[in-house]
Amino acid sequence: MTDDVTRYINKTQPWQIDVCEKLRAMVSQTIPDVEERLQYGKPHYLKNGHFAAVIAVAKDKVSFMVFNATDVPVVKGFLRALGNGERKAVDIKEGQDVDYGALASILEKTTTAR
Repeated sequence: MTDDVTRYINKTQPWQIDVCEKLRAMVSQTIPDVEERLQYGKPHYLKNGHFAAVIAVAKDKVSFMVFNATDVPVVKGFLRALGNGERKAVDIKEGQDVDYGALASILEKTTTAR
């Protein structure tokens, strides 16, 4: 856990801090030896030097994006494709129930080959 990422998270709203910390813990539990860094102004997570995930906080949501997700299907209302589908993201809003186990499974699938 890096201080830069902690500062980024702590500048957000209380509910966003909670979501970010849970995502952060889920990532570190799912990817052994994950590298955490603040890059492009957002927390990025790398496995073996390759992007695995990113957390981005906006005014009314927290987005969690995974890379290398071409083979992960879109789930309407939950997981959306970005660009050519190599990246997938979930948007979390205040008060929303989050299935961190499902996110961990997706992350595990997208990082297995790396």
